[in-house]
Amino acid sequence: MYGGDEVAAIVIDVGSYSCKAGYAGDDTPKAVFPSVVGSIEQTGDADESKAEKEPEDSKNGAKPMDVDKAKTKRKLYVGQELDFRRDNMEVISPMKDGTVTDWDIVDNIWNHAFRRRLLINPEEHPMLIAEPSTNTAQQREKAAELMFENYKVPALFLAKNAVLTSFASGRATSLVVDSGGGSTVVSAVHDGFVLQKIRPRYSFKKKEISPGEYKIVDLDLPNTTESYKLYCMRAIVSDIKESVCRVPDTAFDEVAYANVPTTSYELPDGQTIEVGADRFKIPDILFNPSLSQTIPGIDGFADSISVRGLPRMVIDSINRCDVDIRKELFSNILVNALIPVLHFAPLHLSGGSSSILQLKERLEKEVLEESPQAARVKVMASGNSVERRFSVWIGGSILASLGSFQQMWFSKAEYEEHGVSYIQRKCP
Repeated sequence: MYGGDEVAAIVIDVGSYSCKAGYAGDDTPKAVFPSVVGSIEQTGDADESKAEKEPEDSKNGAKPMDVDKAKTKRKLYVGQELDFRRDNMEVISPMKDGTVTDWDIVDNIWNHAFRRRLLINPEEHPMLIAEPSTNTAQQREKAAELMFENYKVPALFLAKNAVLTSFASGRATSLVVDSGGGSTVVSAVHDGFVLQKIRPRYSFKKKEISPGEYKIVDLDLPNTTESYKLYCMRAIVSDIKESVCRVPDTAFDEVAYANVPTTSYELPDGQTIEVGADRFKIPDILFNPSLSQTIPGIDGFADSISVRGLPRMVIDSINRCDVDIRKELFSNILVNALIPVLHFAPLHLSGGSSSILQLKERLEKEVLEESPQAARVKVMASGNSVERRFSVWIGGSILASLGSFQQMWFSKAEYEEHGVSYIQRKCP
């Protein structure tokens, strides 16, 4: 058992598009930066010469962002280092469909959060890490091993995203609809635990699209990689989505929306673009996945005919739960964060936090139509954009600051005595 609660715990949430880190008990994370990194392949000689010139941050013991050169021979750029274009720099993500696939990058992101942004020594702070509800035992053990071996943390706790979202809304039982990062997951939370067998999920499978096809911004500079161009365009698109996309009140119909007025958006270079019916069509894919077959750029959206829409996912999830808790779940449906990012010509756009109210109302209406007659359906989403964006992190901040939680930490002593597999018992 860990008893050192005299220092503030650190809460960190590495999502598909951003990393949030800060102190438990705070209202918002202190550090927010992209969860992608820049990567440049280097020769052995270049690595050695640059390693000699790379100063170590003596104040915080920060290690340079170089990865083990003998193994990967690449240099990683994290956070604000991505703001500068570098020749031949690829932009890569450690996540795929919400699951970590490259722990080396995650390690660098954690290091950047601790040493460069929070300016802390991780050996002095217990860590609460938010994890996807779909994480495997192997992934959980890898995270614990990195934290105890690389960062020497005194204590650790892994908390599932759905549980933290539920806590952020003040509920211990709810049905959490987590939509973003290219996939949608519905998780039933009961008394603070995710019901593992109740977890329908679908992903939007997108083909690789050349940024040259989309003239959002001119990045025709020599030695600029396609992935860096795409990264820059997504930064612009994240603002476009806030301005133009809306979930339609009823099912999207091509004929009905054929003459819908367009919405103008001014790009950073002064160019103005017009977005028409697609601003309603893209968000509606959550309710009618077969629409994806009519949109250029969504390649192989797996068997979209068999993929269920969001209302059906919610109904099916609740019906798989014990009959005694179904009524409570119907009245506590939480919608979290973003509509999945989709590509469509002539732009990359996605519905986002600006669409959440329309999404809430549409989902509540359609679930009510399909639910048992006696069910009282209530779909909730925070009206505060900050709370929607950081709901997982806020839930972790609340949890780690509770006095009753301090006995639940997985301590370093327990790790050394029982091994990394003990994380499954301490953090169910």
